[in-house]
Amino acid sequence: MIIYGVAFLAFCTLAGIFIGELLGKLIGVPANVGGVGIAMLLLIFLGSYLYKRGLFTGKSEQGVEFWSAIYIPIVVAMAAQQNVYGALSGGPMAILAGTAAVVIAFLLVPVLSRIGQQAPLEPAEPVEPVDAPVSTTPLTKTPR
Repeated sequence: MIIYGVAFLAFCTLAGIFIGELLGKLIGVPANVGGVGIAMLLLIFLGSYLYKRGLFTGKSEQGVEFWSAIYIPIVVAMAAQQNVYGALSGGPMAILAGTAAVVIAFLLVPVLSRIGQQAPLEPAEPVEPVDAPVSTTPLTKTPR
């Protein structure tokens, strides 16, 4: 059922947030440290584990796919917003580093797109037919 996929996603999110908060307290940071990332890793690893065991059916996957279409862009937008606030409060060096990273990423797009392309195959030379006796016996045994 689709609701099982949504419940599985909620479990992974709550477990990731809990582990992130616990990790933050252990290292002395008053914040969630990697909770969303831990939640996504749990979702990937537990989901594939359950799928291999046959416990995660197609309908359950639809529940996860529905929320992943909504959830991941929201998380990316929230992280980008935090990065902008950090860059503005971090001074000109943070802004320069962020701008350089974006420019380098844009320059690498053509390079990365060429990596995935294959060279066109050249036409093969025509092969001359060989005059050899042809066997009429089958290569496999006939079924009984």
